[in-house]
Amino acid sequence: MRPVRTKAIDGTADSWSLPVMAYTLTSLPPLPFDTVIDVRAPSEFAEDHMPGAINLPVLSDAERARVGTIYVRQDRFLARKIGAALVARNAAVHIEGPLADKEGGWRPLVYCWRGGQRSGSFASILSQIGWRVEVVEGGYRSYRRLVSRLLYDTPLPHRLVLVDGGTGTGKTQLLQRMARDGAQVIDLEGLARHRGSNFGGWDGGQPAQKMFESHLAQVVTGLDPARPVFVEAESSSIGRVKLPPALWQAMGTAPVVRIEVPLSARARFLTTTYPDLTADAALLERRIESLKPYHPGDRIAAWHRLAHEGRYETLAEGLIEAHYDPRYRRPGGAERVELGTVAVPELTEAEIARAAERVMALGEAKG
Repeated sequence: MRPVRTKAIDGTADSWSLPVMAYTLTSLPPLPFDTVIDVRAPSEFAEDHMPGAINLPVLSDAERARVGTIYVRQDRFLARKIGAALVARNAAVHIEGPLADKEGGWRPLVYCWRGGQRSGSFASILSQIGWRVEVVEGGYRSYRRLVSRLLYDTPLPHRLVLVDGGTGTGKTQLLQRMARDGAQVIDLEGLARHRGSNFGGWDGGQPAQKMFESHLAQVVTGLDPARPVFVEAESSSIGRVKLPPALWQAMGTAPVVRIEVPLSARARFLTTTYPDLTADAALLERRIESLKPYHPGDRIAAWHRLAHEGRYETLAEGLIEAHYDPRYRRPGGAERVELGTVAVPELTEAEIARAAERVMALGEAKG
């Protein structure tokens, strides 16, 4: 991946290239920055930011809107003057607050939307204190171009292996175990903060699309193309976030390892995997109601009765048989290679560990 350039503020160092995508990858050598600071407004930071960055806005959302309005509708010089005063005021708050304990050797890297006035002004103030601060040239936009190039414009060089199986077969737990055992894994549901079904939302909601892609790109850049990468078979969307083209295309032709688990074990597993639903009757009722477009009224009513009676395993079996298995069964394509099937009799820690070994062996044996 091509790097993003940075530039020194105090003139003591030449410009040099920095692989921004590698900020928080512990497998790489430490970078000469202690803190990455995003000085954009909170709403900009919330939508997306460089992984590991902290937000020290030099203009709030309201202040940014005010200065922009004056710049466009009134007078550019007045907007710059008001903006400078606000930046100085907010910079003082940050210096006396979050940055108060920073020693003389602290090295920050600062960026804003396009590496212009906001980051330059804040970096100049920090450099006057004596800190060796640098600014990302082109700001967040240059970083975002790297992410887009990786996930939209360039085929992934990695050899993916899909782990597929019906709802309740413990694929997420299996991948987590494989990661602990040293396999390369992309946890798409973890990155998307969603379990990939009508019942799958996480507390706190999902990240914005750009934030999802930033974290995905961070993971991808840390993977070794010479080794297989295990990914759960997913649809093109997980909740409201979409898989970017490079990954989706690679998944479309990736070989598959299938996981098979008895229905009763899957139902038991689901009742422990979704404790938020069994503990919240109103939430469970809403999720069952969301299935109305796909099933006759008598079936929806029967599921509601099972929920009201607390017969969660029976409800889970019904949902698997009538909804999830028929709707989420993925046919193999002409180019799809089946590496094998791993049968898991019960989703205990010991059985998941044994299944992880078999899946990893099948994936390593391919090519």
